[in-house]
Amino acid sequence: MHCPFCGADDTKVIDSRLVAEGESVRRRRECQTCGERYTTFETAELVMPYLVKRDGTREPFNEEKLRRGLERALEKRPVAAEEVENAINHIKHRLRTTGEREVPAQSVGEAVMTELRRLDAVAYVRFASVYRDFQDVSEFQEEIRKLATETAVKTK
Repeated sequence: MHCPFCGADDTKVIDSRLVAEGESVRRRRECQTCGERYTTFETAELVMPYLVKRDGTREPFNEEKLRRGLERALEKRPVAAEEVENAINHIKHRLRTTGEREVPAQSVGEAVMTELRRLDAVAYVRFASVYRDFQDVSEFQEEIRKLATETAVKTK
C-alpha cells in the first residue's frame, strides 16, 4: 500500500477492525517514511460471472434486469419488497459461489423460478409461462398440477 502523503510503499498496519457487519476490514496504517497515519478499508471483491445466452453471446450480469423480471412476475401479488431483495441476494450468491467466470443464462432463469416457487405460486406460473414459452393451456395446467402436487407433499 502506497502512502497517500509521500507515495512511499513502506507502510505498517497498526490497527485492524471488522466493520459493516464483518463485510469489510478497517485498517489504520502508518507510513514508515513520513510518519503520517491514514485509514484504508478492505472488502472481498466478488465478481459476478458473465452470462452465456442460448445463441452463444455473452453479457454481463445485470441486477436491474433480474429485479425487473422478478417484479413483473410478482406484480400485484402480496410479496414484500424485502422478500424480493432476499431472493435477488440468493440468486447473486448462487452465481458467485459457482466460482466460474461464465455461466449459462439458463441457470439464472432456473434460480429465478426456484425463488418464485418459494415466494408465490401465481408469480412462479407467470414467469414459467414466459420463460418456458408455454404454447397452450395444457402446458399451464401441467405446471399447476406439478405445483399442487409439490405443495401437497410439503404440507403432509
